[in-house]
Amino acid sequence: MKSNLQATQGILSILAIICLAAGWFKIFPDNINYLLSARLFYILIGVSFIVQGRMLMHTKFMYPMYAAAGLCIVGAFLPMDSSLNVIKTIGLLGGVVISFVSRSQNR
Repeated sequence: MKSNLQATQGILSILAIICLAAGWFKIFPDNINYLLSARLFYILIGVSFIVQGRMLMHTKFMYPMYAAAGLCIVGAFLPMDSSLNVIKTIGLLGGVVISFVSRSQNR
């Protein structure tokens, strides 16, 4: 079960990086690049955080990971000019920090 979750989480992360790179390198028209790098990227990262949260041993990391995922996903649907748009970046940073901290706790 855990290896399936790890594989799923890895695939989601790779897809998210591809979306981000496509937006940065402007491979597609502007509206598609925006959709990939500012919307789909954060949705994929959020889902990846949810999957990763299921693999965490301690609830002290699990629930904050779910919160980070929620911030990423909700933030992806906010308008770009919204003052709340920063929440997706906070979610991304929080999820990455939780991921690193939880790994060091499991060793």
